[in-house]
Amino acid sequence: MSRRDRNAALIRLSIARGVRSLAHRRLFLQNIGFLHNIGDYPIRRPNRAPPVAAKDGPRTNDEIRNAQIQLIDQEGTNHGTVETVVAIKMAAEAGMDLVEISPNNNPPVCKIMDYGKYKYSAQKKAAEARKKQKVVEIKEIKLRPMIDDHDYDVKMRAMKRFFEEGDKVKITLRYRGREMAHQDIGTKLLDKVKTAVADIAKVEQDAKFEGRQVVMVLAPR
Repeated sequence: MSRRDRNAALIRLSIARGVRSLAHRRLFLQNIGFLHNIGDYPIRRPNRAPPVAAKDGPRTNDEIRNAQIQLIDQEGTNHGTVETVVAIKMAAEAGMDLVEISPNNNPPVCKIMDYGKYKYSAQKKAAEARKKQKVVEIKEIKLRPMIDDHDYDVKMRAMKRFFEEGDKVKITLRYRGREMAHQDIGTKLLDKVKTAVADIAKVEQDAKFEGRQVVMVLAPR
């Protein structure tokens, strides 16, 4: 006899013995583990709790589930391994929080601190770091092989300012007409520039011809 047949026989037996009410039949069928095989009386399964949302930031106080932790107090003193409940009590008595700072240690390392101030300070530092982040730009300085001293000084001051601001500089040296016959003058000029800024800049792309012009890229050290 198959399992289904045996269960059907049990149902008939239960009815014959007076298990006639709907509630009794439901209870009986649940007890024999057969209710899910027939469509008349579906089993109601208990509602499951929704998954716990991931916490933003370290665990604090009662969120720390480990029985023991390695405790560092508000003065920076390492108390070694301490019962978590004791550490939480110490933090509460100090008017502070127990904060898990190294969850991967065994046991995890926790510190007594003012978590509100700690969180505010961390957010402030992150905001300042974002402000200080700078997108490196490439500034262009155009030179001529026969540039005069005044123009050269103006170009060099601008170039040094770019390096101080953290930007790269693309130097474009353009030859016109018969100047192509005197490329050595342009080469000496670029060497002069490299020497002048050697303490604050380095060559990222050495001089190379692009048509009638020479391009060189310098980056701040």
